[in-house]
Amino acid sequence: VTANTTALTITSATKSWTYDGTTHTEEVYTVTYNGTAVEADATGKVFTLPTNDTITITATAAGVKFVSDTAENNNTYTYVLTNADQYTSVSATYGTLSITQKDLTITADSDEKAYDGTALTKNSYTNTALATGDTIESVTVTGSQTEVGSSDNVPSAAVIKNGDGVDVTANYNITYANGTLTVTANTTALTITSATKSWT
Repeated sequence: VTANTTALTITSATKSWTYDGTTHTEEVYTVTYNGTAVEADATGKVFTLPTNDTITITATAAGVKFVSDTAENNNTYTYVLTNADQYTSVSATYGTLSITQKDLTITADSDEKAYDGTALTKNSYTNTALATGDTIESVTVTGSQTEVGSSDNVPSAAVIKNGDGVDVTANYNITYANGTLTVTANTTALTITSATKSWT
């Protein structure tokens, strides 16, 4: 009896998620024997080969939560092949788990008033939904309009943190949208009157 030289391949899944503040794992595996898929048992981790030997897979991947956790071939695992010394062509491949940025729009608020000689400012904003547990700690909003007319109210430099106080700004693809500050003409009644007087 010689060693089995049939190609035996074990592969873990590759999957990507949009950032949502939670940790993701993907314990899905495929095994092929001579190019033909081998079915797993109900756990998805035990495969019985045509030789009746079994491959039992144990996940070791930590999972991914942040964009920075993404790394090639990080869906790691270990396996046990019964009678492993009888096989000469076994290859194990790790898939890649990744997190992509969540889209977020931050819009500076708009405001309007009649001219009163003082600057109109509006240091506030609205935003689309954040991941669960995340909050916007600060946004810089820059804009000022004193004379009659309009100008942009500009948001920038958002800082976002999760419930543990960790800066998670890098996990968002942030789009900033300007608001508008508008000063209109003053319609308050203004009356100028010269004196009436008589002399002998």
